[in-house]
Amino acid sequence: MGRKTRIAMAALAAVLLLTGALAWGEKQAFNEATSVTAVEVPVTVINKDGKPVRGLTAADFEVYDGRSQQKVTGFDVVDLGALPKDEAGAAPRPAVPIAARRHFLLLFDLSFSEPSSIVKARQAAKDLVLKSLTPADLVAVATYAASGGAKLVLGFTSDRYQIEVAVDTLGLPQLVDREPDPLGVMLTSSSSDLPASAMTGGGGAAAAEAMAAVKTEILDQLQVFAQAETQTTREVQKNRVTAFTRSMGDLARVMNSVQGRKHVVYLSEGFDSSLILGTTDAQAINDTNAAVESGEVWKVDSEQRYGSTKTGSDLTKMFEEFRRADCTIQAVDIGGLRAAGSQAPGRASGEESLFMMANETGGELYRNFNNLSDAMAKLLERTSVTYVLSFQPANLAVDGKYHQLKVKLKNDRGMRVVFRPGYYAPRPYAQQSRLERQLAAAGLMLGGAPGGKIATSVLAPAFEVAGQKAYVPVLIEVDGAGLLNGAKDVAQAEIYAYAMDNQGAIQDHFGQNLGLDLKKVRAALQQGGLKFYGHLDLAPGQYVVRVVVRNGQSGEASVSAVPVTVPAADQRASLLPPLFPDAAGKWLIIRESGGREKLRDLPYPFMLNDAPFVPAARPVVPANSEASLYLMGYGLGKGALEVEGQVFGQDGSQKSGAQMALRSRSGAGAAGLTGLVASFRPGGLAAGDYTLVVTVVDPASHQRQSSSIPFVVPATGGSRG
Repeated sequence: MGRKTRIAMAALAAVLLLTGALAWGEKQAFNEATSVTAVEVPVTVINKDGKPVRGLTAADFEVYDGRSQQKVTGFDVVDLGALPKDEAGAAPRPAVPIAARRHFLLLFDLSFSEPSSIVKARQAAKDLVLKSLTPADLVAVATYAASGGAKLVLGFTSDRYQIEVAVDTLGLPQLVDREPDPLGVMLTSSSSDLPASAMTGGGGAAAAEAMAAVKTEILDQLQVFAQAETQTTREVQKNRVTAFTRSMGDLARVMNSVQGRKHVVYLSEGFDSSLILGTTDAQAINDTNAAVESGEVWKVDSEQRYGSTKTGSDLTKMFEEFRRADCTIQAVDIGGLRAAGSQAPGRASGEESLFMMANETGGELYRNFNNLSDAMAKLLERTSVTYVLSFQPANLAVDGKYHQLKVKLKNDRGMRVVFRPGYYAPRPYAQQSRLERQLAAAGLMLGGAPGGKIATSVLAPAFEVAGQKAYVPVLIEVDGAGLLNGAKDVAQAEIYAYAMDNQGAIQDHFGQNLGLDLKKVRAALQQGGLKFYGHLDLAPGQYVVRVVVRNGQSGEASVSAVPVTVPAADQRASLLPPLFPDAAGKWLIIRESGGREKLRDLPYPFMLNDAPFVPAARPVVPANSEASLYLMGYGLGKGALEVEGQVFGQDGSQKSGAQMALRSRSGAGAAGLTGLVASFRPGGLAAGDYTLVVTVVDPASHQRQSSSIPFVVPATGGSRG
C-alpha cells in the first residue's frame, strides 16, 4: 500500500470517528406500518375434481374474525404454475408475497425410524425439492431425536444448494461447516466441497467417494439414536411419545412466527400406535374379553388393551398446536425404503400413528411410495394457486391471544375452501423467543415487502478486483429515531444484508447486532442517524441485495431491496451509481466487524484525487442549489466525455429544470476506473423524493452508460420533517 493510500485511509479513519447532526430531507417514501395490524389469510379453493380454482376475485370471498365479518382490504393472487421459467436471460421472476409462498419443512425423525430408512429418505426429499417444487417455494430442514428434541437444521430458504447440504448431512456438526449466519438460512459457504452437488449432476468420482463417506458417517451416528428406541418397556415408550408430542408442539408454536401455510413433510416410520389405540393383537384381545366375561377384571391391563388416555391427550394437544400455526403434517412412511428384512427386532409398526398425525392436521399419509415427487403431486397441484386476503381488525390487543378465522365463498358451487383456522394477536417483541425472532427476520429478508417503520436507504456499487470477486461495499443509512424507539440506556440495532442471485441462491451475506451506548451517541441519533458500512464479495452476475434493519427492543423493522449488477470481465463498460459525498460529522458511522472486514486487503474504494469521502445512499439536495457528485465507471472512453441528467418523480414522470455539467476528470482510486467530477442543480423542484438518472456519453464511440440514485429535495434548509 503506497504512502498516498495510507494517508487517505488515515483521513478516512478520522471521518469514521466523527459523529454529529444529520441533515435529513423530507420524509422518505416508505410504506410505514400503522398502529393497525393487517392479518393476511392465504386461501386455496379446490373444485370437485381436486383441482385448484382460478379466476376468483376479492368480491367472491367473505372473511370472519370470530363472528365478526371483516372488510377485505388487500387481495393478491399467486399462481405458481404461471411463474416464468428460470431460463438464462429470462426476465426476473415476479416477487411472490411471503404469505403466498409455500413453506415445506423436511422433518427427519431420527428416533422412530431405522437408520437405513433415513439414509434413503434423504434422496427422496432431495428429489422432491429438485423435481417438484418451484423457485418460489421455501424449504427448511429439521430433525427430531429423543435425546435432543426437534432441532431446526436450516431455516426456510430458496437456496437449493443449502437445502442439499442440510439434507445430506442432517446438520451433524462433524459433517457440516456451519456459516456464522445470524438468520439460520446457510450451513456452508457456496465454495464448500461438501457435499457434491448431486442436484446438478456434477462432481464425478471424487464427489461420489465423498458422498459415500458422508453416508457411512451418518449411518454410524443414526445407529446411536436407533439403539435407544428398541427393546424398551411400554412405560418408557409412553414417556418417549409424551416427550415427542411436547417437542413437536414447541416446534409448531415456533412455526407460527412464519407467515404462510407450512407443510411439515414428516419422514418417519412412526411410533407404536398401540400406545394410543390399544393393542391389535388378536390373542391379547381374546384374553382380555375372557377375563371380563369371567369377572377377573384384575387381569385386564386397560392401557395395553385400550391405549393410554394421557398419551392420547398429549397427542391431541400437539395436533391443536399444529392446526393453530397453520401447519399440516404430510406424513411419509419411510419404512418401505429400507432393505427387506432390515427392520430392527422389537420395533412395532407405526403406520397408524402416522395416519393419525396427517389426518388430524389436514395432511395425508404417503405409504409404499417409489417416488415422493409423484406421491405428493396432487398436494402440489392443489396448492399451486393461492389467494391472499388481508383485513385490519379493529382494536386488536397486543396480547398474543388466539382468534378464530373463517373464510366463505359467496357462491361456493360445491368447492372446498382451505384457509388458516385462526391467527395469534401480536405479542410484545420482548416475549418472543430467539428462534421466533430469527425466523421472522429471515421471512422479511426472503420476501418482505420493501418499506417499514424505520426509514432506511442502501447504496451498493460493485468495484472490480483483478482475478477476484468484485468488492461490493454496502452503505446502509438508518433513521436514528427508529432506533431510539423503546431504548433506555442502550439502543439495539440488528442489520442483515444478503445477496441473492436469479436462482434464489444466497451468494454472500453479513449481519451485525449493535449495542449503541446512548450516553455517548443519543444526541447524534436524535439529530440524525446511523450509517453502517459492510461489504459483499460477488462474482459477475445479477443480484438483489436485500437488507433488513430491526430495532432490537421494539421489533420494528424495515426491508430494502437493491438490484446490483457485477459485469463480466469482457463486458466492462459500466457506470456506478452517482456518488454524492456527505459532509464530515453528518452520521454516526460504524463499519462491520467480526473478521469479515479483514478477509480482503483492498484499498478503500471511495477516493477522489487520493482523498477519501463517504457517499450518501439517499442524497439531500436543496432546491435551487448546486451539489457536487462523482461518477465512476469502467470502459467509459479515453477521450472527451459528456454527461446528461434526468430527474423522475415517484410516479415515473420526468421533471424539467434540472441541470448537470461535467467539471473535470479525476483519479478514482480503484484500478481501471474512470473518475469524473460533475455538478447537479435540481432547479425549482418541489420538496419530495426523486430519482436522478445520469448518462455518460462517449462522442467518439457513441457509447452511453447510465446509472441512477434516489435523492430528496427538502422542504426547508435540508432538515428532515
